[in-house]
Amino acid sequence: METVVMPKMSDMMTEGKILQWYKKPGDAVKKGEALAEVETEKVNIEIESYVSGVLLEIVIPEGNMAPVGEAIAYVGDPSEKTVVPAAKTAKQTAVAAAYMASTGITEKTSAPETNIPAAVPAGSARIKASPLARRLAEEYHINLADLRGTGPDGRIIRGDVEAAFAAQKSAAPQMALQTISAAGLVAEQDVETPLSNMRRVIARRLQESAQTAPHFYVTMAMEAGRMLELRASLNTALEQKKDALRISVNDVIVAAVAHNLAQHPEVNAYFLGDRIVRKHDVNVGVAVALESGLIVPVVRNADKRSLSDLAREIRRLAEAARSNKLKPDEFSGGTFTVSNLGMLDVESFTAIINPPESAILAVGAVTATPVVENGAIVARDIIKMTLSSDHRAIDGAQAAYFMRDLKRLIENPDLLLL
Repeated sequence: METVVMPKMSDMMTEGKILQWYKKPGDAVKKGEALAEVETEKVNIEIESYVSGVLLEIVIPEGNMAPVGEAIAYVGDPSEKTVVPAAKTAKQTAVAAAYMASTGITEKTSAPETNIPAAVPAGSARIKASPLARRLAEEYHINLADLRGTGPDGRIIRGDVEAAFAAQKSAAPQMALQTISAAGLVAEQDVETPLSNMRRVIARRLQESAQTAPHFYVTMAMEAGRMLELRASLNTALEQKKDALRISVNDVIVAAVAHNLAQHPEVNAYFLGDRIVRKHDVNVGVAVALESGLIVPVVRNADKRSLSDLAREIRRLAEAARSNKLKPDEFSGGTFTVSNLGMLDVESFTAIINPPESAILAVGAVTATPVVENGAIVARDIIKMTLSSDHRAIDGAQAAYFMRDLKRLIENPDLLLL
């Protein structure tokens, strides 16, 4: 008998939520076949069986959380018994309880018992629904059992849930809260939205980062005219070659950052409590905003890629993030993060470091700005960037040198083509 455990799908993952079991107890399972869909703090991923056999028991039912490493199911020969030793059960229960208490999670998590109950009794009907439909139903508080699916084989799809939600809204006003919290923070007409798994993890990590890492900031204004000219000429060349790729301002900035990180290993580093690790690879995370929160796909070995190759990889990762198809190794292992709000006309801002990284770059919009040159006032395209650094790992002078050299690359972007 083999134990299927909640896998660690990213560097910072500590738990996962079972969204859907594809098999029920007694079903045959082939090695490599998908057993279940799991929601992590970033994406939904299918868990595959690494052995062939029969799904003997389901430990963690759909909708419940499990810490990384905890048993969620058992696969083996039908003749095998799946009685879990009491000592192991007690340990798993204690680990889960301690983690839930430390994070303030109130959602009930099933821990395995001596005789593990199956999540779905034999012969019971299973609701067929797409992962997105399940998430929307949970968000809109809609019971999937009340819906009739219009997808293949009666599968409930996104449109079914959205139609039910629209009908619900038109039938009656949105339900208001009936009670006011003890602290008096929730009024009668306020609308509460439970935190998604992604939002809850984002909140916890950023709070920890802001409270434990002494952030300090270095801001520089950089002339962006030549960068815009290079981008325009490259896009013209791509268009003439009938290549659909278009280079963005962010692509050039990420390329400059990657090139600069290779020259400043003190910034391309992890702070690990009792030591600083200067990372050999330059893996740049590029923040992508989703409706459910922020995700940071990682461009690996970004300093070794050409500008066009880097741009294609950024597009691919962003599209995968928006369609919820990122793989675990595509949003983990970053050594530095770039967060760009320039497309939203934000002139400048400061960002919170994504641990264990030691720095993050906040990029603003390119704006026409009056500057003084040779005693005369002229208009120039200026972009402001702010480096947030963990002072435990990076000194002020090191951050300043990094930004100085980044400015040189932005203002002389032809150096990126050498």
